Amino acid sequence: MRVLVTGHNGYIGSVLMPLLECEGHEVVGLDSFFFEDCVFGHPGPRFPSIRRDLRDATSADLAGFDAVVHLAALSNDPLGDIRSEWTYEINHLATVRLAQAAREAGVSRFLYSSSCSMYGAAGEDLATEEAPLTPLTPYAVSKVRAETDLAQLADDCFSPVFLRNATAYGASPRLRADIVLNNLVGWACTTGKVRILSDGSPWRPIVHVEDIARAFAALLIASRDAVHNQAFNVGVAGENYQVRELAEIVRETVPGCELEFLGKGQPDARDYRVDFSKLAKSVPELRMEWNARRGAQQLYEWYRAAGLTLEAFQSRKYTRLLQIKHLIASNQLDDTLRWRDDAALEAASQAEGALP
Repeated sequence: MRVLVTGHNGYIGSVLMPLLECEGHEVVGLDSFFFEDCVFGHPGPRFPSIRRDLRDATSADLAGFDAVVHLAALSNDPLGDIRSEWTYEINHLATVRLAQAAREAGVSRFLYSSSCSMYGAAGEDLATEEAPLTPLTPYAVSKVRAETDLAQLADDCFSPVFLRNATAYGASPRLRADIVLNNLVGWACTTGKVRILSDGSPWRPIVHVEDIARAFAALLIASRDAVHNQAFNVGVAGENYQVRELAEIVRETVPGCELEFLGKGQPDARDYRVDFSKLAKSVPELRMEWNARRGAQQLYEWYRAAGLTLEAFQSRKYTRLLQIKHLIASNQLDDTLRWRDDAALEAASQAEGALP
């Protein structure tokens, strides 16, 4: 298949692109390149790409593609809190316009990177895809709105599929330190302490970034009848943890570290556990390979091999909120979150072998 991957230059996209290419697909990226210099270790292989703000993508950009994998978004709750209208404009409205353009261009399958965060505070039961959606943040609300509107675009020729990813973790060429397991291991490696800001009681489903990539690859080629206009929780059975359980796994993984409960701020209202059985039943050939303990070990080995310091770990390179703030403060992005200079976007993407 010829596949366009939006947000290919990000945390998940940097893992997904090589996988899709290895499986025989022709892949092209579309990205704003906000995180071009946020590289951990080797940046990975280069791919053809379209230099485009997601809000400016057109049907001409999508012509000739069999499928779109839509990862691009303002990703995570703190970033959504800077200015919520940015999150709605990019994550919701631009997503719907992209899907409309894809349908006009004859794209047959549209995989949307959604989120389990839309379950919000789900109570004691495992949340299936039929569970009530109670989003608690602008990011989660934007995902609910996008899913709702994309579902209305489905027809005999255009097939949207919604991947509600659990909280990601694991090594990537564009590492994120602002997600729970990556953060816990980073603090343990650089300070000797597994730092927990809350009481550690909230539940989180987690999934390795490589397993997320495998799920996208599997749903890309799954039979239409099995996936058309459906949502799938993306994760692994048994991989729901309380934050303090993850902290204990990290303490057992990183030699000589100890737990540190800071208990700062308000209690985290986001508290949910998720059922992943639908994905396993609908795509039985999909094999997820990771769990939290293996992932913590991988992260520890990567951090140690890189000689990661606390200063580097806390830098803008690995925290999306800090990188966006840097681009704004340095006058590279304007107050609509667009590059002030088109040349900056072009320069940011030269290493990607950009398409004309």
